[in-house]
Amino acid sequence: MCQHQPPCPTADSADREAAHPVAHHPEQGWSLLCNGVLLFEDTGELLPDGQIIAPHKPLSTRHIITAA
Repeated sequence: MCQHQPPCPTADSADREAAHPVAHHPEQGWSLLCNGVLLFEDTGELLPDGQIIAPHKPLSTRHIITAA
């Protein structure tokens, strides 16, 4: 599917989110990447084979407390 050089990561790669967007709809909260992954603004993903990747947002730094 990807025609970029070097090619984008495949949908089953750990870095699949680094692929180029081919459709971006921020008003609807999703982007389609050139590897076929639907990436949602909450960081959830839908892979081309139908597998669902749950949202994996990092913790906000406002809520992290470090011990002195």
